[in-house]
Amino acid sequence: MNLAAKRLFDIVASGCALLVLAPLLLLVALWVKLDSQGPVMFKQRRAGLNGQPFMIFKFRTMIDRPADSIDQNSEQVVSSGEDNRITRAGRFLRATSIDELPQLINILKGDMSVVGPRPILMEQIEVIPPGCLIRFDVRPGLTGLAQVKGRRSLGWLQQLAFDAEYVRKQNFFYDLRLIFRTVVVVLKGSGLYGGEGLNWRAYRESLGGRAPSDQDVEEAMKQQ
Repeated sequence: MNLAAKRLFDIVASGCALLVLAPLLLLVALWVKLDSQGPVMFKQRRAGLNGQPFMIFKFRTMIDRPADSIDQNSEQVVSSGEDNRITRAGRFLRATSIDELPQLINILKGDMSVVGPRPILMEQIEVIPPGCLIRFDVRPGLTGLAQVKGRRSLGWLQQLAFDAEYVRKQNFFYDLRLIFRTVVVVLKGSGLYGGEGLNWRAYRESLGGRAPSDQDVEEAMKQQ
């Protein structure tokens, strides 16, 4: 896919979406502010193009905690909407994926793309098998192949496999199909949460000190 054309699409799509959704974004910002103490936005360092860090924007959906105070290596996974760390507004925003809309700003800035692998935590890079590192050859996306295949209900290695598959297959019409499929997934509200055994920390523990392997990915995909 022509990178200049993809970037032009990102700019036009995110710019238009921000204009159209501005009233909704303002109302959501007010709701978040009135619902619980803390900032409207949650900001966090994520790995972007070529693995370089950038600051991602989301509507805050959890009780106020500075991002830099969270130890991602030991943080409990949010496995359901009943997690007591999630605010009342946050439950709705997560269920509808509205909390992700501020990432339209990231897209406009050039940190992200409309479609691409979801941006991961910097701490997660160390548990990516070699064959899946191609996910960093493109900008991370607001949505991607892994999101339409199961979102967080997928295991860590399965998500990475779909990320790599997207990079190999990407083209303009493929991106459009993924955007339309994302709408269906969001309306259904499927795949919002994953279990403890599916996450990157569980995979890191299973390694027992050895390096991540592409064979691990192959085995994970057989179990899908």
